[in-house]
Amino acid sequence: MKKFFISTVLLLVLSISVNAQKRPPAPPHPSKSELISSKSRELDKKYNTEKKLIMNHPLATKKMKRDQMKALNERYRNEKRLLRKM
Repeated sequence: MKKFFISTVLLLVLSISVNAQKRPPAPPHPSKSELISSKSRELDKKYNTEKKLIMNHPLATKKMKRDQMKALNERYRNEKRLLRKM
């Protein structure tokens, strides 16, 4: 009886430890449209922060700001176009 009790407790402890080590299931992958919309939001946020930095720069002249904004807008358009092609 004593051996049966010890083996039962040992089996119970081992099964609990095995269950505790199992990894939780991975979250489902986002759909293509969800992925594109999240990337688009990130791109918009990045564009707005860079625009704010350019426009509020204390030492840049108007011509420098205009040139930097032109380059930023071109890069933003190209990245948006690539996102739409996905």
